[in-house]
Amino acid sequence: MTWSIVARDPETGHLGIAVASRFFAVGAIVPSMRGGIGAIATQAFISPLYGTDGLMLLADGQSPESIIATLTDRDDGCQQRQMHLIDRQGRNAAFTGQKCIDWAGHIIDDNVSVAGNMLVGPNVIAETLRVYKETEGAPLPERLLAAMDAGEAAGGDKRGRQSAALKICRDQDYPWLDIRTDDHPDPLGELRRLYAVAQERFLHVVETMPTRANPHGLTDRRLIDEKIAALEAARIAEGRPSPSFATPLKPV
Repeated sequence: MTWSIVARDPETGHLGIAVASRFFAVGAIVPSMRGGIGAIATQAFISPLYGTDGLMLLADGQSPESIIATLTDRDDGCQQRQMHLIDRQGRNAAFTGQKCIDWAGHIIDDNVSVAGNMLVGPNVIAETLRVYKETEGAPLPERLLAAMDAGEAAGGDKRGRQSAALKICRDQDYPWLDIRTDDHPDPLGELRRLYAVAQERFLHVVETMPTRANPHGLTDRRLIDEKIAALEAARIAEGRPSPSFATPLKPV
């Protein structure tokens, strides 16, 4: 009862998934990914094991097609399920079980796939893919959000709207961005607001976090505090409202 887009930025290798549904907390169970390994969306009559076990198989170097075969061959309920995935090289594959509720289907393209079930029709995923491809050159999160907005404008989930999520991984096991609207009348609109809030402070802090190459990260808090304060001062000077409900940081 969901549609989603799974993508890899070929320039950076960054991975992303965006998803929306008339289902509570879809972001808690659909997206699974690891930086430098791959990304998987598992949906319809969902099996979380498609995500957890699929990532282990991706880490072992198995192809997306063989992973789908492995996971569905062992699962008597596979015809009620849907999944699509991409690996670190950009190889991708998708599966839509024959018993998924109409409309259900998927599209695979270079470094991206879109899949959905219980949609108003095939135009939902077609529009999602079209806009994603037309926004080439924009940051990955913005491309994914624009693509999902297009799918929603084409009708989206035929039962309505409730939740949405956006998850981005760069080259680490932990996500660079992981935001969700679990229960909202306009989940994609709220997701955009959260992304704007993340750009105020959160994403700047993430850049300072330890990595496997640099387990210390950035230890001088003054550098990030100065950057955030400068951005906030610029926002105030330009008269732009803060997207956050929190009290704005005072410029220094």
